[in-house]
Amino acid sequence: MIDDPIDAIADRLLDLIGADDPLEASLTGIPGHDHELRDLSPEADNELRERAVRIAAEAELAEPSVTRSVVLQLAASLVDRINAGLIDHVVANFFTAPAIRLATYIPRVIPASEQAERAYLERLSAIPRYLTQAADRNRAAVAAERFPVARSARTAIAHIDRYLGHTPDPFAQPPLSSGGTAERSRLLTEAVRPAFVRYRDVLDKEITPHSRPEDTPGLCWLPDGDAAYDAMVRVHTTTARTPEQLHRTGLELVEALADEYVTIGSRVFGLRTAAEVQERLRTDPSLKWASADEVVPAARATIERAERVAPQWFARLPEKRCMVDVVPDSEAPNAALAYYTPPALDGTREGTYWANTYNATLRPRYNVESVTFHEAVPGHHFQLALAQQLTDLHPLRRFAEILAYSEGWALYAERLADEMGLFSDDLARLGMLGEDSLRAARLVVDTGLHAMGWTRARTVEYLRANTILSEVDVQSETDRYIEDPGQALSYMVGKLEIQRVRKYAEHELGNSFDIKEFHDVVLGGGALPMPVLDEVVTDWVVTRAGRSPGT
Repeated sequence: MIDDPIDAIADRLLDLIGADDPLEASLTGIPGHDHELRDLSPEADNELRERAVRIAAEAELAEPSVTRSVVLQLAASLVDRINAGLIDHVVANFFTAPAIRLATYIPRVIPASEQAERAYLERLSAIPRYLTQAADRNRAAVAAERFPVARSARTAIAHIDRYLGHTPDPFAQPPLSSGGTAERSRLLTEAVRPAFVRYRDVLDKEITPHSRPEDTPGLCWLPDGDAAYDAMVRVHTTTARTPEQLHRTGLELVEALADEYVTIGSRVFGLRTAAEVQERLRTDPSLKWASADEVVPAARATIERAERVAPQWFARLPEKRCMVDVVPDSEAPNAALAYYTPPALDGTREGTYWANTYNATLRPRYNVESVTFHEAVPGHHFQLALAQQLTDLHPLRRFAEILAYSEGWALYAERLADEMGLFSDDLARLGMLGEDSLRAARLVVDTGLHAMGWTRARTVEYLRANTILSEVDVQSETDRYIEDPGQALSYMVGKLEIQRVRKYAEHELGNSFDIKEFHDVVLGGGALPMPVLDEVVTDWVVTRAGRSPGT
């Protein structure tokens, strides 16, 4: 059998993606980088960029294929991310800020062998170098007038203070051998914690005094900020849609969802306008959690209900179940409402839905079902755990991150859950509708912040008026969009594309349309850019209908 040349090119790109983000590589299963932290130097950026450009040039010469299209998209996205330079001024986000993400990722990688333990300790020993480079990038950004937002800088300092004051040290897990435990304790005492103290002082004394006010939080206020945002829009949507187009789409969707609020809200509350329904959902204390202890059992029960019905809608199922755990205390105050981490290939870590129980009594209980369907079953867990089982695909397509695909699928899964009969009542459906309106509003506020010069206050007011977010979530979501430009666009863009290709398939195939087969096509190709997903579904429809392409 002759190897396809694109596979060798994809091998090199997969390794490059791992070098660009070793922490994410360890979580997703990309091998060879468990001992590393990203080299944050400008020289490393230049090398990564040049390698990505060379890989893309070689892929252009290869025969057309799905893998080739994925290579081209991911190589371009890597270049766009480097050029956007977010690591220069993003300081507080748990998934994107170089320093803050360390405690989010490192403790979740469980060494399963002596070699893995050595790699884990080597990574810990690299933290001082890594934080020194992060400080250097922050200083250089200030010198170039690419300032972080003051609120974000203060949040980062507060997070580091929580880490330094937390007992036990969040890095003092997972379990190691006795020798490894002793070496880790030494590293934490002599290297890691002092490095965080130094980085905290840089933020406090050198960065925060020069940071931006809340009136100018978007990328558009920075030198070359418009180009940086355009790059991140391409990365997160994999489409050619402009910020202006996405903004209009969001406004239209928010308006259209008002009718659904009235339809369902009238049944639940007897109210007549969308504004009244949203206000009731936001403010009625009886709709909030009575205790943080209620959250995890509710999520587990929702997953079990979805698992029972899933075989009627999916031809392939994950081999392992989705676990539920609580977001660690050191992360919780500024973390998202929930998130998912995929299973480890070596079996040392299960796919896990992380529920944030911080300030639970201030948060609603009616959205636990929609959030669980999104993060777990049939959302992220189905997509990411199944991807690991697609051993006939190149590893690049199994492990690479394309957010429009993964987040689009998870948002599609929320509405799919309603088709599957999984929501327990109309109140839970209002929770689903609330998640939909949030994702529509994200199109508006993300583009508003980063392309149109919105203030933080305007963003907060828009979310208050057009979503059912609690006040604590309005604040944390706004901070998230400021620090992770473009990411919030991926959900609705991806969902709309999946819904569009499904509608096309249903129309073309009529009574021959099989929902299990459609889901197998969408999930069976690994992570795909939206234009490639369109091609894959179109090819399936043509084959299924027994036609020649173009007829």
